[in-house]
Amino acid sequence: MKALFERTQRSPENSFTVFLHEVDEFDAPWHYHPEYELTLILNSQGVRYVGNSMENFDAGDLVMVGPNLPHCWKNTGENPGKARAVVVQWSEDLLGAGWTENPEFKPIQRLLQLSGQGIRFSPAVSERVQDWVQSLPTLPPFPRLMRLLEILDFLAGASDLELLCEQGFTYPLNFDDNQRINLVYGYIREHYQDKVTLAQVAELVHMSEEAFSRFFSKIMHKPLFTFLNEYRITMASKMLIETDMQIAEIGYACGYDSLPFFYRQFRKFAQMAPLGYRKQFREMTKQPDQTEFFV
Repeated sequence: MKALFERTQRSPENSFTVFLHEVDEFDAPWHYHPEYELTLILNSQGVRYVGNSMENFDAGDLVMVGPNLPHCWKNTGENPGKARAVVVQWSEDLLGAGWTENPEFKPIQRLLQLSGQGIRFSPAVSERVQDWVQSLPTLPPFPRLMRLLEILDFLAGASDLELLCEQGFTYPLNFDDNQRINLVYGYIREHYQDKVTLAQVAELVHMSEEAFSRFFSKIMHKPLFTFLNEYRITMASKMLIETDMQIAEIGYACGYDSLPFFYRQFRKFAQMAPLGYRKQFREMTKQPDQTEFFV
């Protein structure tokens, strides 16, 4: 298993790190590092984990995470082409100690504070800064630094964003805990369609059921079966968007033996019924025909 504490590297010519991450599949474990990070997904789709948040992601996903906030992106299903992302990482003392205390940087200071909960920016905001972010790896050192500050200043003024973790979410930095959580993530990813029991998962990490329940709730701020239901609903919402499968088929495919229970869980986590979710998405993404366009 790869190291779960990530020690970032930067060249002597630059005060921060930026790189184009291109792989067959995003397979980094749930990890953390002391730097801030801004990630723009260029090509790929799957499930994004930030702290105790779990959401689908697609190309254009733009997320900022604060220091030591665990995160990872995992691919699901078929992904055409390479998984590609631009990743930017910088330390708290980017421009020297206390640089965000200067009046010009107060909006950025607020943005960095919010990133401790993880921030997902809207598609519209992401679209506005995509060219800037993609240009970073190719710029000389000084223009690269100026461009990063421009990006942060723009994002600091954006109101269309989502905080991914509840306020007060903290993570105790412990290597063994990280290993256990990664094992649980992997198990749920592989077996969410099956019957999952507390005994199975507890045995996986060599803990008693009672000890594991306390451990998982402490780390993730939610019980195991809440997490499992969220994963199943995340996968169900993906199927509703990407396929024409019947609602019942999707429920069974995501591990639900009882359709009424599936409907209740979907409404609980998505605030609407599965069919309504599918219709809403298709209305939002509907392309007008020529008649509609010229009316």
